[in-house]
Order: sequence, then structure tokens, then C-alpha cells
Amino acid sequence: MLEEKITNIKRNLIEYAGLVENMIDKALQGLLERELQPLNEVIEKDEVRSNKFELEIDEMCLATIAQFQPKARDLRTILMVLRINNDLERIADHAVNIAESSAFLIERPVLKPLIDIPRMSQISVRMLKDSINAFINEDVELAYDVCMRDSGVDNLRDQILRELIMFMSSSPTTIERAFQLIRISSNLERIADLSTNISEDIIFMVQGKVVKHYAEEGSDRIKE
Repeated sequence: MLEEKITNIKRNLIEYAGLVENMIDKALQGLLERELQPLNEVIEKDEVRSNKFELEIDEMCLATIAQFQPKARDLRTILMVLRINNDLERIADHAVNIAESSAFLIERPVLKPLIDIPRMSQISVRMLKDSINAFINEDVELAYDVCMRDSGVDNLRDQILRELIMFMSSSPTTIERAFQLIRISSNLERIADLSTNISEDIIFMVQGKVVKHYAEEGSDRIKE
């Protein structure tokens, strides 16, 4: 009975993660295709669904703990779901921020071709997908791989920031649009960070190793 409850909790978590991934995709789709509809869906509908999902999963976890008083592995799994659930809610908030900035930008002239932001989005969404898969399958190698990708997202964010600072310095009329692009890149970077946090927690859950803040030092240092 407890195993069935945990399986159901995991199923709901996977569905929630799918919603959050879709929110990020739609926020970028609206920006790149200059369409308001997907942005409004993220801001007005998906955020409500996200908050509902978070509450439902929290309630399922707490009810399962109260009813079955799980121990050891089962308890660790449920506590991990609670942590991931919180991270997913925060990622959803970042997706809403991206959609809001995109809605601002599509009503104004294009500042520059978007190259690095779509790349950041692809990497960040893949990191989120893989962190959830790593949890479901207790795949430590995949969790390590997610951690190692975080520095690539950081580098893209820094590159975008440098480029947009040059735009703002050369023409004050670009400041508002540049700021919104910086905001989008910062939110994508935070999504990657939260996906990394999930993976670090998975490594600790499975191996008992604390690997926070070591991704930038290389995979050998993390795995030693």
C-alpha cells in the first residue's frame, strides 16, 4: 500500500515537471515567434495550475507520512519529493518572469537577433528533464552530468550580459529592452541552478555525498 502511494506521488511529480517544462518552452516560443497567446497562457493559466500542483503534491506527501510513518528509504524518497516540489514551484515562477519580460519585448522593435537565449533555454529545460529522470531512476551518473552542465549556462548568461551592456552604453534607448533580455537570461540561469540543486540532492540521497559548489571544479573532483 505504501509503495503504491509513493508510486502515485512520483507520477504526480512527473506530471508537474512536464507542466513546468512546457511553461518554459511557451515563454520562449512567445518571445521568438513574437506571439502573445502562449505568454498569456503561462501568466494567466499555467501559473494557477502550477500552484495547484504544488499544494496537491505537498498534501499527498504529508498525508502519506502521517498514515504510514515510513522509515529509511521510503521516508527519504518522500522528503526528496517535497524538496523537488518546492524547486519546481520556484522554476514555474521563473517561467512566468520570462513570459512577462517576453510580453514587454514583443511589443517593441527587436533589439538584436536572439542566439544565446534560445541556447540557454534548451540547456536549462534539458537539465530539468534529466534531473527529474535521475530522481525517478536514482541515476547518479545522470545527476552528476546535470551538475556539470550548469557552468555552461553561467557562461552564456555572462556573455549575454557583456553584450547587452555594450548596447546600453552605446545607446540609452536600448536600456529597457536590454534589461528585459538580461532578466530573461538571469531567470534561465536560476532554472539551471535549481535543476542542479535537485541533482545534488539526488547524489546525496543515493550516495551520501555532499557535492554542492563543486561543479565548476570538474567531474573528477565531484566523483572522487
